Amino acid sequence: MTPVAVPAPPADAPQVETDVWQPLPVRARTLATLSTLFGTLVPLTIALGVGTLARTRTPLSLATDGVWLAIAGAALLLIPAWTVWLARRRWLRTRWRLDDDGFGIRRGHMWRSDTRVPGSRVQHLDIRRGPLERAFGLSTLIVHTAGTRNSAVSVSGLGHAEAERLRDALAARAARDDDHDDA
Repeated sequence: MTPVAVPAPPADAPQVETDVWQPLPVRARTLATLSTLFGTLVPLTIALGVGTLARTRTPLSLATDGVWLAIAGAALLLIPAWTVWLARRRWLRTRWRLDDDGFGIRRGHMWRSDTRVPGSRVQHLDIRRGPLERAFGLSTLIVHTAGTRNSAVSVSGLGHAEAERLRDALAARAARDDDHDDA
């Protein structure tokens, strides 16, 4: 029995490390922190401002006003700190992997989500970049799969060049799987 030579991948094929769970870049943590902080502080400040205005219209004792200010100050510090902590843990616990079977995303710690997309199920791939993602050099990769329920898987916070390489590698694998199905 003579060994069959496996053709080498083309020189211009995208190089993506496989079989290793990859973390999101640190820039994604920074963006998640800033957007969570802004998204929490703005509505909280508005709510506390409206509450303060309402409190000034109803006269109460000086002691009650001190308690109100202490509660408002604690809320203004603790709620944003808690949401930033959650965003950073979400970033820390998000990993992706590309292997011979397809694409995988793992999220969470206590409530773990482990999603696998076989290469044969990939229909098409999109890269989305909002203004903040562009400013941080990040992208969101969207993998559209065959099926109707949960037919798209997205990974936000990827480096833009990494998202393009991953998209190209997944597209090449999906095309290769299609070629093998036709044979």
